[in-house]
Amino acid sequence: MYAIVEIAGTQVKVEKDKYYYTPLLEGKDGDKVEFDNVLLVDNDGKVKVGAPSIKGSKVTGKILGHVKDDKVIVFKKKRRKGYKVKNGHRQQFTKVLIEGIK
Repeated sequence: MYAIVEIAGTQVKVEKDKYYYTPLLEGKDGDKVEFDNVLLVDNDGKVKVGAPSIKGSKVTGKILGHVKDDKVIVFKKKRRKGYKVKNGHRQQFTKVLIEGIK
């Protein structure tokens, strides 16, 4: 059984008892979260497709923690001008354990 859910503007294919990294969500470690915008549910070959979402269906989960992705280096340079800029960025994610799909 799996579902496709919209979480913070991104569509994620989720399965029960697996964890996923989603864009940063509000909440502390151990908090329960519910995702109401379920776009598709597949229950052993029986597929329900929403238009745009399935009413009455939701996915529940638990926040396991907040983590950061690897650093991405942004380097800009214009040759023969003496212009160099170096910046870095680390994207923040929330680790969510999916507990149930209804």
